[in-house]
Amino acid sequence: MYRHSLRKRVAIAFAACVAVLSVAWGLAFFGAIRLSEDRVLINQLELAAESYPEMPMNIRGYDEVASLPESLREWAQSNPGEGLYEFSPEQLHVAVIPVDNAQPDNEQPGNAQPDNAQQYAFVVFDVAGIEAASSEDWLWLLAITGVVGTLGVLGFGLGVVVMRRAVAPVVELAKAVADIDLEHLSAEDYKRIESGRFGDDEVGMLAETIEKTLERISAFVARERYFTDSASHELRTPVTVITGALELLEESQLSAADATLVDRVRRATLDMKITIEMFLCLARETDDGLYDEHFLVMPLVRQAIDQQRHLLSGKSIDVEVDDLAKPTVCGHPQAFSIAVNNLVRNAFEHTLNGHGSITIRIKEHELLVSNQVSSDADGRHIPTDASSSRGYGLGLGIVQRLCERNGWSFSLHVDEVRVAARLSW
Repeated sequence: MYRHSLRKRVAIAFAACVAVLSVAWGLAFFGAIRLSEDRVLINQLELAAESYPEMPMNIRGYDEVASLPESLREWAQSNPGEGLYEFSPEQLHVAVIPVDNAQPDNEQPGNAQPDNAQQYAFVVFDVAGIEAASSEDWLWLLAITGVVGTLGVLGFGLGVVVMRRAVAPVVELAKAVADIDLEHLSAEDYKRIESGRFGDDEVGMLAETIEKTLERISAFVARERYFTDSASHELRTPVTVITGALELLEESQLSAADATLVDRVRRATLDMKITIEMFLCLARETDDGLYDEHFLVMPLVRQAIDQQRHLLSGKSIDVEVDDLAKPTVCGHPQAFSIAVNNLVRNAFEHTLNGHGSITIRIKEHELLVSNQVSSDADGRHIPTDASSSRGYGLGLGIVQRLCERNGWSFSLHVDEVRVAARLSW
């Protein structure tokens, strides 16, 4: 359980990381300052030890320009202002300080300088032997760079560790969700989330929402399976009873009018059976591995033509089947049969005024069903969305859904002359 929200934990982690790095940098700078002080004092002491018994005079004061070292006289004659000056080649540091310009008692009044003339004194610090050589400076620079780099790496590692601990609940939730197979949900998948272990912060709220959503989806899948199983039995039973009754009627002595009526009932029953199978096929989330079956295309096409041939009664329509290949399709055979039945039915129902031709062409990777709707042969094919092609059958939208479920593709080309439906796999 976490006492703070994710936002607070991230802010605290960032603040702690910055604080630790600030303390580390502060200690590093403090250590560098102390080390520099010790280094200056040690160098000065070593210089005094080398000059023993005479003590070196590193700091001297000068009241007049003429008494300055020769290398500084020309500079001093330019009347430099008050301040600190450094002369690297000579290894000298010079402080220019103002002094009281009152005249001594034995100085003649005639030689006095004007009252407003400022007098300056010079304090010269000779750092020869105290400052480190250039080679030693480079060594110190490399050492400092190493320390800074080490602190940077440690800071980065510390930041990674702190941030990982801060976002650990999010990573844990992501792993729990990733372990769930969304394509094959079971009734117990939502229990893998265990939202109670994430606390009451934002991550806990998200985990609880995901858990409840998966629970609802699992319940929906269970209801869907129960419904399709029950509907499959309850809907097919009346159709089977009607089909059996029609077979008994066909065996009896019927008049021509009664035979026509029985034939119409039989076709309607067959359409109802196909419709029931089509909607049950779309409603099922899973279908016992039938989506991986291999089947031939030509037998299903022949079956669809035979089932829908009654639509051509009284029409002068030729059905041409070009069997250019004998392809095998991997998928749901019932879904493919339903799709082919819809395409053949639409072609039979919407042919040019009972005349013209219908072409069914079977290739290695596609099935093309085309029918003529106009006598004008100068039109061009225009791609049209199947779901928006009103007037060519409600089943085209269903065909589109069946193809999406099985990984097939469906397209419809409509113009003023022909309608061409293409089913590819």
